[in-house]
Amino acid sequence: MGQRGGHADREALNDHPGASGDGALPAPLADVVAEFDAVDRGMRSEMLIEWADQFESVPATVASRPFPEVARAPRCESEAFVFVTDRPDGTLDLWFAVENPQGLSAKAWAAILRDTLSGQPLEQVASVPQETIFKIFGRDISMGKGQGLIGMLDVLQHEARRRLRQRGANNGP
Repeated sequence: MGQRGGHADREALNDHPGASGDGALPAPLADVVAEFDAVDRGMRSEMLIEWADQFESVPATVASRPFPEVARAPRCESEAFVFVTDRPDGTLDLWFAVENPQGLSAKAWAAILRDTLSGQPLEQVASVPQETIFKIFGRDISMGKGQGLIGMLDVLQHEARRRLRQRGANNGP
């Protein structure tokens, strides 16, 4: 569970709320949400540690220290930074830096976002609800931690929306 690639049971995935249709979670993220939904608090913690262990910091070819403030996730106590690179198909590759070595939640969320949203349609990335964080991390997450994770999602969604606006402007009347 919680491993990159997740389970391949697409029928179960398609039965998951939000797995398809407008405003739906991208399928890989819906899969991860379903995995977390099926476990108790103890297993949830273990799965989040597994995800944090999979975290890979942004490569120097994408960004290097000191990271630009515009990429800093607001309200994130772990000093997370969010970077995106454009793919030829118009989707994004996601990259993260988490400066606090103890920032396990930020690292887990970064690994989940990178693994499940890289290469997904911008419209879907831009519409991932904040509630997804609580479905993965649980309702008992601290307010500070929750706000930081929301901040990471906010930066990512800002980049997706900016590209959607540019695309719309380039396809103007």
